[in-house]
Amino acid sequence: MKLYTHKEMLNRVIGEMGTPRRDAMETELQSYLIGEAIKRARKEKKLTQSQLGELMGVQRAQVSRIENGHNLTIGTISRAFKALGVDVSLNCGDMRIALG
Repeated sequence: MKLYTHKEMLNRVIGEMGTPRRDAMETELQSYLIGEAIKRARKEKKLTQSQLGELMGVQRAQVSRIENGHNLTIGTISRAFKALGVDVSLNCGDMRIALG
């Protein structure tokens, strides 16, 4: 029985890095993880989605979409973390972006 590494399995099942399918999966995963980080920070601050929405100037439904990894832009991510009073930085390849 041959054993495969995680990377080998991703390459076989989803495709090599740089292929459209793999890029889409990586983007979706990153969006999910950012949404989860916002949700975790909100819960640590003991805020509801409605309360965070008020701090951000958006509706509760928008906060829900953000936490589910949808409608994410750098501006939206920045506003969420700023409203939560959390300093974060994103590593985007060779570029580092400070938010919050």
